[in-house]
Amino acid sequence: MDSVDLEVLRSTVNWLDQGFRVMLVTITKTWGSSPRPEGAMLALREDGRVAGSVSGGCIEDDLIHRARSRSLSASSPEVVTYGVSAEEARRFGLPCGGTLQLVMEPLADAGGSGLRELLAAVEARRLVARVLDLGSGCSVVRPARPDEALGFDGRQLVTVHGPRWRLLIIGAGQLSRFLAQIAVGLDYQVTVCDPREEYALEGDLPGITRVRTMPDDTVIDLQPDARTAIVALTHDPKLDDLALMEALRSPAFYVGAIGSRINNARRKERLLDFDLDAAQLARLHGPIGLHIGSRTPPEIAVSILAELTAAKNGVTLPDAVRVEVAKQAAASAREGAVEEREEARPVACGMA
Repeated sequence: MDSVDLEVLRSTVNWLDQGFRVMLVTITKTWGSSPRPEGAMLALREDGRVAGSVSGGCIEDDLIHRARSRSLSASSPEVVTYGVSAEEARRFGLPCGGTLQLVMEPLADAGGSGLRELLAAVEARRLVARVLDLGSGCSVVRPARPDEALGFDGRQLVTVHGPRWRLLIIGAGQLSRFLAQIAVGLDYQVTVCDPREEYALEGDLPGITRVRTMPDDTVIDLQPDARTAIVALTHDPKLDDLALMEALRSPAFYVGAIGSRINNARRKERLLDFDLDAAQLARLHGPIGLHIGSRTPPEIAVSILAELTAAKNGVTLPDAVRVEVAKQAAASAREGAVEEREEARPVACGMA
């Protein structure tokens, strides 16, 4: 679930508990360009305070006026559409004639609306759906399917909440900690796998699962799907290669491994011995990450997640970007002797 929308849920429950009435606004459909996706939410408190957004600020003022004019006293939700005409699109600042369909739901109680239950489920990182009946204003919260999406037929609104994407990180070095922490903020269910006793993620890391199983077994148990990403960070072929083999045979949308250009070429040669075909090997991202001049573990984590995000969103990166990644990785090795030592070293260093 988008972290912005999670804050909307928290604010809504908090305001209702304080005795305020709240209007919860959800985008149910968009046409043309839209600043926010379907399912994005906005909470309007009766005194005009706002949490979240549905248009990046374009139509929030009108929504506040609309909510106040209704005094938030309506007993059932209503459907509102913005930007139907070109003139309205210009008036509300919707880009390129975009149109938004919204459901405005008046709320007076967090428990009766199911929002307290919904918030608890999301904070526990469970994937759930909230089903709202527009006629009665009643709602229920139930488990959601991994492939379930927002649905609205004019009478019933189904919104899906909770983590929708998974990330398996192989290796528990310093880089893994930063990668995992940022990924949790991007709404991934994060698992860090490292069977080596000398490597562990220390401290309290909410939302991150740590396992000691062998990486290839972990990949198999995970049953990767098209919403799963797998990243190998150990530099140890004994840990990375078999796991990458299983990952590349799966529907995972992203499979990547850290290391220099030379080491990644050697890795692909080894993977050929596991009967992977050319198409499967072509799915391996390596050297991993985008060229942003990263040097420190936090910066490298950002570069990895930038590439991962592009893959998740179906963005094809220019060849020039990948060339710069290869140049940066080669430069980081400095000389062939360093390459040989890195290849032979059986422990993770946490950086390319």
